[in-house]
Amino acid sequence: MKVKTIATVVRDDRPAAAEVAGRLDQIAREHGIEVESVHEGGGAGADLVVAIGGDGTVLRAARAALTADLPLLGINVGRKGFLADIEPQRLAEAVDALASGSWRESQRMTVEAVVNDRGPVTGINDVVIEKVLTQRIISIEVAVDGERFINYHADGLILATPTGSTAYNLSAGGPLVAPEVEALVLSPVAPHSLFSKSLVLHPDTEIVCTVMQDRTAGVSVDGHDLGTVGPGDEIRVRRGQRNICFAEISGRSFAERVKEKFHLNEDLRFYGSA
Repeated sequence: MKVKTIATVVRDDRPAAAEVAGRLDQIAREHGIEVESVHEGGGAGADLVVAIGGDGTVLRAARAALTADLPLLGINVGRKGFLADIEPQRLAEAVDALASGSWRESQRMTVEAVVNDRGPVTGINDVVIEKVLTQRIISIEVAVDGERFINYHADGLILATPTGSTAYNLSAGGPLVAPEVEALVLSPVAPHSLFSKSLVLHPDTEIVCTVMQDRTAGVSVDGHDLGTVGPGDEIRVRRGQRNICFAEISGRSFAERVKEKFHLNEDLRFYGSA
């Protein structure tokens, strides 16, 4: 699809992002593409949402893209920027691809949380249940498709999409999963349990987390605070009703992205017996 209008979400407090946004506006107009600014939840009338900033900016833009049912392109002006496909030095190449229609769509599953039958709230990265009081761990009973699985005693629990596997899930020791794979990844945070492994579950699995004992927990979706829950409260987590579409231009494979973001040495040698 040839893009005629783009809506931008820019990290306003970062001068480098504002500079890239200015360059994008100039290059896009030279290609006959209209550029408009979008506030969260907007984007109607555009062909594409462009996020300029770090992964947090992409997550904000994702809500606008989901609301307007539009593809999303991330331009990285952050640190690792796993969610962004384009670096600022490739801006002209990106705009040319958008104008000519030579970009591809990458469909990614979403995740949603229902707290005590309120919601659902949809995210592209993860649902996080974590302790509120610094010195006290929480106890969470987990049921998988209606079958009780385990009680986690931990600082928290992360339920991530493959797209979100590179975020908090990775910091907690969970696996990296290629973003176009469909799965739900369950990872405990600092578990005080004999079983401390992550689980990679079928994408249509429903996970019910019940807060146990006398301790409250906080719930968030993509960093958006849903408030606290107490003993007996349930958080139901399942795949979102709609996918989100990411625009991809760079053509880099998932393995290439991991190597780039983690600065892996291609000249690493392995030694052993012949």
